[in-house]
Amino acid sequence: MEKSLKPATLCVQAGWKPKNGDPRVLPIIQSTTFKYDNTEEMADLFDLKKEGYFYTRLQNPTNDAVASKIAALEGGVGAVLTSSGQAANFYALFNICEAGDHFVTSNEIYGGTYNLFGVTLKKLGIECTFVSQEASEEEIDRAFRPNTKALFGETISNPGCKILDIEKFARIAHKHGVPLIVDNTFPTPINCRPFEWGADIVTHSTTKYMDGHATQVGGCVVDSGNFDWDAHADKFPGLTTPDESYHGLTYTKRFGKLGYTTKLVAQLMRDLGSIPAPQNSFLLNLGLETLHLRMARHCANAQRVAEFLQADDRVAWVHYSGLPGDECYELAQKYLPNGSCGVIAFGLKGTRETAVKFMDSLQLIAIVTHVADARTCVLHPASHTHRQLSDEQLREAGVAPDLIRLSVGIEDIDDILTDIRQALDRI
Repeated sequence: MEKSLKPATLCVQAGWKPKNGDPRVLPIIQSTTFKYDNTEEMADLFDLKKEGYFYTRLQNPTNDAVASKIAALEGGVGAVLTSSGQAANFYALFNICEAGDHFVTSNEIYGGTYNLFGVTLKKLGIECTFVSQEASEEEIDRAFRPNTKALFGETISNPGCKILDIEKFARIAHKHGVPLIVDNTFPTPINCRPFEWGADIVTHSTTKYMDGHATQVGGCVVDSGNFDWDAHADKFPGLTTPDESYHGLTYTKRFGKLGYTTKLVAQLMRDLGSIPAPQNSFLLNLGLETLHLRMARHCANAQRVAEFLQADDRVAWVHYSGLPGDECYELAQKYLPNGSCGVIAFGLKGTRETAVKFMDSLQLIAIVTHVADARTCVLHPASHTHRQLSDEQLREAGVAPDLIRLSVGIEDIDDILTDIRQALDRI
């Protein structure tokens, strides 16, 4: 029945299926370990011969219920929660890449992800090539190498608010026999389900809209189950050849469409352990229950704010895909017809100091290193989240030095606009 349920119902009902006499609300299983009656049962779990719980670093009932809900929302076959969105992106790639491998990524991505891909993964022997997502297919094709293992992009880029042409990227990836990995944090599956447009793996920073209240840091990796790893077995030996650390089992043969997520848990979580606490997953689930309601309000408020900013002479430019005439408007109509998210990128006429004075003059809207929760907040990426990048790298990542990232919350729209207006009056 779950496959026929609408997203709003999945937000509330998916993941936790209480039996007769069970708690109606998802319980917090705050235990590191689980008891069994004999050695053989435990041994079968360690050998992946049976499903079950024995240590929370690998699996936990609370975590798994929330992962199952997110998988249902995205239309995937399985999902794994991680301790942060950064961990989710790292695991999604490291699950199929190793030293000597390469992947291609859009340069329109979050600054922390840009650094993870361009600096940290390089230290592990994994190289990436950054491409403009607006480039032609032929130009992006030229970035691929024989050892390329994936193509990556963000549905809506953070902080530039550019829309990824998912079908184009999926077509390019599949032409080269690799999966398309899409970070779907900003629109969430309420406003976009990348699997329906050809993506193979989706990641999330659940810290953002999914939680929605800035109460937990987390991430998630979701597998569509659609990519045929065995058809490209030479590219993905970790999935298609025997794993000697599990007595020679082969993930795609033993677990079929769940091979990718099973390997992620059995290998990466086992060895690296970036798990969320069950308490965090409980809080995330509370946020997910109202996700469908909040996203509609975020989008409605952001549309009003974007229109207000566009009409103000003190504003130099506004990027919001809901504005007719925006460079991503047509892509948004295709991929995000019900709305994108609450994040707006804009710049003020003047200098960097003008942006700083505007932000410091806000009263209701807070300056925080966060985005996409119930409260309206603001950030100057060049000074904060992206300050490790040079001006050239900032421009390559779609981050203008004057860019202000405004995350519009779910407060009363008149109060939000009043605060923006009075801050503009002070510059």
